Amino acid sequence: MKLAVIGFGNAGGKVLDKLLEFESDTDRNLIRSALAVNSARVDLARLENLPEDHRFLIGQTDERVKGHGVGSNPDLGAEITRTDRYEIDRALDMVPIYEIDAFLIVAGLGGGTGSGGAPELAKELRSRYDEPVYGLGILPSKQEAGRAALNAARSFQSFGEATSNLLLFDNDAWRGSGDSVEDGYERTNEEIAKRVVTLLAAGEVDGSTVSENAMDSSDVRRTLDTGGVSVIAYAETEDISQNGSGLLSRYRTNGTDISQPDSATKINGLIRQAVQSRLTCPANIDAAERSLIVVSGPSSELSRKGIESARRWLERETESVEVLAGDDPRDSQRVLSGVILLSNVTEIPAVEDLKERAVAAKENIEQQRADREDRIQSLLTDESDVLDPI
Repeated sequence: MKLAVIGFGNAGGKVLDKLLEFESDTDRNLIRSALAVNSARVDLARLENLPEDHRFLIGQTDERVKGHGVGSNPDLGAEITRTDRYEIDRALDMVPIYEIDAFLIVAGLGGGTGSGGAPELAKELRSRYDEPVYGLGILPSKQEAGRAALNAARSFQSFGEATSNLLLFDNDAWRGSGDSVEDGYERTNEEIAKRVVTLLAAGEVDGSTVSENAMDSSDVRRTLDTGGVSVIAYAETEDISQNGSGLLSRYRTNGTDISQPDSATKINGLIRQAVQSRLTCPANIDAAERSLIVVSGPSSELSRKGIESARRWLERETESVEVLAGDDPRDSQRVLSGVILLSNVTEIPAVEDLKERAVAAKENIEQQRADREDRIQSLLTDESDVLDPI
């Protein structure tokens, strides 16, 4: 699938940077156009893999922003996205529209610029172009303040409605026990890049071997045509170089090695382990409408029998006959990987938890505001109301 990827806000820009890095490191050809949009100049300056002329600053002329960000205010983020049309149009002019299959907008949902602006951009793109507009939304950690949960819950509704399909990632699903918030974000960004690029670059002509069973962009698009919210599962083997025989005799996920006797069984086990371990966002897989499996790695390790067996297993697990499966031969790749797209999942506990935290945060913020107004009024007036202001 050929994509125009737009990183919106601080988190969106960082994820875009990781996508570009992983794509380059693995010799894939997915991103035809990469753009970063932000209201904070310093965040744009920190990007390492995106050319400077592909970075766009919005809100420069707004007295409340002036290149310093929107202060975690998604309403302001949405407003400057709507009003700063010149800068948005200038960014979109760089997209080679006839060379792409879809747009992908990446944003963190707990802040201000991305959570407010990404849904606005998605609506604009869908009104202008026929290509689907997919979203990639990152939920904030529970360690962040209550306002982040409130912003994310509001943005989730808007982003989900504005996009053709919303891929969801939960920061807490990837946080190590000793990780700081920043370390957790870094881990999430790396895992996002690995999964998204492995999934969406399958079938692209980029010098890799093309098999009879290869996936292509139409397969991905068909799976995402359900709309709604989707999650991704992933697992991979050990580095091939660690096995003297050259065979991928073991695979790993969650730190556990399990011996596998042949390619077909290895692939079947790899897909099962991917689905049964951590998803990008914890969800009930039997609530998925459609699914897609991509097995990527050296052509000598791919097995049509194993892929078909994994597909039948996933059909039973999801109780759906809408399961596509294929391979993506990569003879230079040092691992065998399995990535599974679960589309239009309707039961996601992390989202329900987010909504509960958002409601509590909203009530708390409103109560704090009312209490502060009372204290300010008490400070400015005398208790007996004898004094008259000048």
